[in-house]
Amino acid sequence: MDLHILGGLMLPFLGTTLGAAMVFLLKGAISQTLQRILTGFAAGVMVAASFWSLLQPALEGSAHLGHLSFVPASVGFLIGIGFLLLLDEVTPHMHMDNGEEGPKSSLKRTTKLILAVTLHNIPEGMAVGVVYANLLAGSDLVSAAGSLALALGIAIQNFPEGAIVSMPLRAEGMPKGKTFLYGMLSGAVEPVAAIVTILASSLVTSLLPYLLAFAAGAMFYVVVEELIPEMSEGKHSNAGTIAFSLGFVLMMVLDVALG
Repeated sequence: MDLHILGGLMLPFLGTTLGAAMVFLLKGAISQTLQRILTGFAAGVMVAASFWSLLQPALEGSAHLGHLSFVPASVGFLIGIGFLLLLDEVTPHMHMDNGEEGPKSSLKRTTKLILAVTLHNIPEGMAVGVVYANLLAGSDLVSAAGSLALALGIAIQNFPEGAIVSMPLRAEGMPKGKTFLYGMLSGAVEPVAAIVTILASSLVTSLLPYLLAFAAGAMFYVVVEELIPEMSEGKHSNAGTIAFSLGFVLMMVLDVALG
């Protein structure tokens, strides 16, 4: 695996790590308004990345099917949604961080937050793994620049995510070093998921359009189920909507300019 691909696989983890490091720079907990802005921005990036970096290449890769070219993208997308729906049934929600114990878990609040963020990072790691598996397979569904754009976009949206994990833990009195470690480790699953996806997809290269759409569906589920409710909570939710728009446009620009 060359350095270009390795760097792309590690970019999302770097974004989470830098976000978690904000615990050393900021004092106290993140305000609700700032959290809505960060979450909305992350949601916008993920929606744009899901379409331009995943769904569109999946459709283009199935063009030889003619009028049925929508089948791989549709099937893969729905399976991705179903996979995250199943995962969500046995894990806590990201937005269950208000001190209430959810019916699905008796874990402590801080543990639930870390677990939820870590698990929802899996589809993002899979998405990066799929586009780089495409490169390794010699396919041109997604270019090297387009793969980098996706990895960079996920890294950008992981920055606020790392802060959203570490800052509330710090506000509860946990030492800075420990909160940084937890925030950083919440993103460690992404390069692991990416590498596993690459290893698996190398055995089924003909299924790349399905895999791209699967990753898109999984990411969309995270946005609709977790991020949008977070950015819309409380009063003055317009801040989250504006941040969503900016995140969407930024990722669109990155993908088109680099792709």
